[in-house]
Amino acid sequence: MKSLKVLNKYFLKYKVILGLGFLFVTLNSVLLTFPGVFLGKATNLLGQLIKHPEIKIPAGEFIWCGIYIILFAILGGFFMFLMRQTIIVMSRHIEYDQKNEIFDHYQSLDQNFYKRNYTGDLMNRINEDVSRVRMYTGPAIMYIANTLATVVTAIIFMVKVDWRMALVVIAPLPILSFIIYKVSARINEKSTALQEKLSDITSHAQESFSGVRVIKSFNRQDFFANKFENETAEYKKRGLSLALTEAFFMPFMIFMVGLSLILSVYFGGMLTISGEIKSGDISSYVFYIFRLTWPFASLGWVTSLIQRAAASQTRINEFLQTVPKIKNENTSHSEIKGKIEFKNVSFVYEETGIKALDAISFTVNPGSSIAFIGPSGSGKSTIASLICRMFDVNSGEILIDNTPIKKVNLFDLRAETGYVPQEVFLFSDTISNNISFGLKEKNAGTDEKILTAAKNAAVYENIIDFPEKFNTMVGERGVTLSGGQKQRISIARAIIKEPKILIFDDCLSAVDTETEDEILGNLEKLMKGKTSIIISHRVSSIKNADFIVVLENGKIAESGTHQQLLGYNGVYALLNKLQTVEKGG
Repeated sequence: MKSLKVLNKYFLKYKVILGLGFLFVTLNSVLLTFPGVFLGKATNLLGQLIKHPEIKIPAGEFIWCGIYIILFAILGGFFMFLMRQTIIVMSRHIEYDQKNEIFDHYQSLDQNFYKRNYTGDLMNRINEDVSRVRMYTGPAIMYIANTLATVVTAIIFMVKVDWRMALVVIAPLPILSFIIYKVSARINEKSTALQEKLSDITSHAQESFSGVRVIKSFNRQDFFANKFENETAEYKKRGLSLALTEAFFMPFMIFMVGLSLILSVYFGGMLTISGEIKSGDISSYVFYIFRLTWPFASLGWVTSLIQRAAASQTRINEFLQTVPKIKNENTSHSEIKGKIEFKNVSFVYEETGIKALDAISFTVNPGSSIAFIGPSGSGKSTIASLICRMFDVNSGEILIDNTPIKKVNLFDLRAETGYVPQEVFLFSDTISNNISFGLKEKNAGTDEKILTAAKNAAVYENIIDFPEKFNTMVGERGVTLSGGQKQRISIARAIIKEPKILIFDDCLSAVDTETEDEILGNLEKLMKGKTSIIISHRVSSIKNADFIVVLENGKIAESGTHQQLLGYNGVYALLNKLQTVEKGG
């Protein structure tokens, strides 16, 4: 139950609704227990009539007993409706708040978190686990309150009839508590294992759907289907084990209730024979015991709900307690002009231990351009990620406008950065919305900006050939578009907001040389007055940059302008020669 304490803040937030819910629960329990009094009275009247037929008992007394029983049942049902409309509705509010809290926290976490955790597991915790927690904040809380109110009310009514019979009913409760305690621990353990396996299944399914084209091209459908079947078989095994444990509760509860009923009838009969109580009191007692049947019978189900919720909340807390390593240390506005300086920057990827950068130093003045070229794994994309502050350096320092990057407002930095990543991601939306994604506000001039950005990215002609043009849905991750089209839409998305810093991370690798020349010609105009970082494997993409850095194994091998580097007759010159021959051939 410790893991569920974090939910107390929500109960405090909705304390008025919760308080009303508890009030309605109490009124419901009292009103539905009261008919036992009139049932006992009617039974006593009937007993008198059987023993002394000569006595005339007015029929109205029987009728009024029936009317009171019906009236209290109606009122009890009304307050049951109000009870559900408060506590269950409150649980829906809590579910809404909790999902938003988790989603907001997900967005604050750094890239390392997403590298360590599967998408399916993240989705499972915000959906399935939160749904299980809602069963605690709603039905479980409601039935616990109802059980307590019903038990207290019924025992008070029982004691008023005869305290000795009340003790007979209460006697099995310690045994009941012990059994619940023991079985609850098993349910919690099995619930946690079940949820973990569900996360595995969700992750496997999500990965299979995302990579379905690769799976089919390698003819591995049977392998993934068998793996999914094995995962679900294990989930079924764990689910049946949990169900078997839970199934123990209901028969045990019914047995305890039945035992109380037998004992009550037996002792009540003995007391009736001795004249200490009336026969109607036994009827009242039987009614009170049946009033306790559902609360006690539901204890197993409620306990299961609580244990499942505790297991799910533990998993949720695990992520909520994850502290993002990248924090915005400056909440005041930072004006970004575009100067970038790396001072002996070194960076090691935490999850792999690979040293991506080793004592890198360079300076880019506002409005100028710098290009990075080198083989795969040389650290080019790492530089782009560090400028966007997706990671923090291990040693050295990055300055933005002569200010340490950690002291620059993170949101202002990213708002003034147009980033075209190496791995293009498009949302499952229209082309228009994908291009305008970076705009903070969409006003009357947005459509014109979208058209201009598409033209500058050399994708306009492709778009207008589609039947729906800019309203074309691109599908999940842009699956309906070619690689080159996705790259160019990503470029349009970056340049439309006219940022102070532009980063192009090998964004022309999937386009032909003719289209590349067109895009570079357009970008050259757009990059004027903006700090531009160009990352590429192609010399043709970077040769016009103000300064070029050649990277090898995370270190600077050469640097200078295009003509200077050709004059060195080193790595860059060789690369240029090879690509020129390849292009000519």
